[in-house]
Amino acid sequence: MTRLGTSYWTASPVTHWICGSLMVLVGSWMLQPIAKSQDPATKNEEQPFRPEAGKFPPLEKAQTYRGVLAFVDHANRRGSLRVETPGEFFRNAPHPFAMLPYGMVRYHGAPADLRDIALNSVMHVKAYLPPDPMISCVPVLQKGNPERPAENHALLLEDEPSFCLREGLIWKLKEVEVQSSQGLIEATREPQGGGDGKSTVVKLTFNSATRFWRGRECLSVDDLITDGVWPSSGKKALGDQAVQLGLTWEPTPNGVFLQYHISDLWLDEVAFQRAAKNQTEAHKALIRSRWMPAWVDAVEYGKFGRAIATATLFGGMDASLYADFKPGTSTQMNSVENTLKHTHGDYSPAHMASGGTILEVTRLPGDAPLGSSGIQIRFETDQIIEGIRPGRIVRVRPTSWPLVNLSREEYLRENLQERFPSPDIFPKY
Repeated sequence: MTRLGTSYWTASPVTHWICGSLMVLVGSWMLQPIAKSQDPATKNEEQPFRPEAGKFPPLEKAQTYRGVLAFVDHANRRGSLRVETPGEFFRNAPHPFAMLPYGMVRYHGAPADLRDIALNSVMHVKAYLPPDPMISCVPVLQKGNPERPAENHALLLEDEPSFCLREGLIWKLKEVEVQSSQGLIEATREPQGGGDGKSTVVKLTFNSATRFWRGRECLSVDDLITDGVWPSSGKKALGDQAVQLGLTWEPTPNGVFLQYHISDLWLDEVAFQRAAKNQTEAHKALIRSRWMPAWVDAVEYGKFGRAIATATLFGGMDASLYADFKPGTSTQMNSVENTLKHTHGDYSPAHMASGGTILEVTRLPGDAPLGSSGIQIRFETDQIIEGIRPGRIVRVRPTSWPLVNLSREEYLRENLQERFPSPDIFPKY
């Protein structure tokens, strides 16, 4: 497992980073073993990998790239990234991507949904070819290139601080130059245990909209200037101050084609833990209202609609959500489409869902592959619906979770072509 508990912070005005506390905060099941990747710009020279139905794909077969979030269709778990390439980056057309059903999104070091990610955020991607090109909800590319990777079905989509936590990296600030509440920061991204002195110094922009998080405070550039931390104008050495950065892209003057912008800068452990906790709570509320995704491993059919379904819960959630799945728990299971939209029922996810009881909860042996929780449930119902079949995706709800009606864009009726909304979804005036 990638070590997340090692100190990220140097003894300076910034206090020591205690990631062990963060692990307790976000849960051991959410922070699954994730192997370190190559450099984000490194091309996987192996043959592109296509995942198989019913199997979580190996992480080492994923294509790795980085880009800026240009468009989001959160209801269909898809969007577009402007993929980072050398040269005139701003000319790169947005490249479509889709989340795999078990694909994970991480934001501010915590589990997230696409709806949580701010547009223009710098995102790191691990993706594959579409498992079934015939039902892909984004265009299928026959031949990839740096600007258009054919691997556009994401197993993992994460922002800069989430990437750094997983990879054991930290940003170190070298120097700031301030002019009229905006300017440049020179910084390096280095291994948490100390670099070899060869890390590339990059220049990042900031402005009066950049948020500086210190403890429970949200500060501005002007606040740092007033406190004497930064100069009102000119340069100041920052002495390798260790921080976490949220990065975006903004149009840059003077013919600079690719220069990232700092949207958020976390100055200490308390500030970042609060960000992770807030994001974790938002995601927990989302999953409780939309239900836990899983896929069906097997179904044992009985008489008159009775059946026992075995399902593996998907990974990337907070531990408290998995803890709600216990033997004897009253539960509902409903069929969903590959975008995780509910497909049965017109009033709420529970309208046509199969109700029953969890008979058994099993922790599968070994390390769970990314995308899987490693937790399997056996669920018995007296009226199984058509969509609960081996290999199909479902969502599961302990009845202790709230029962709500979803907005129209978050479920399907009988027409699966609704996966591809036409212009008719917009009202005519």
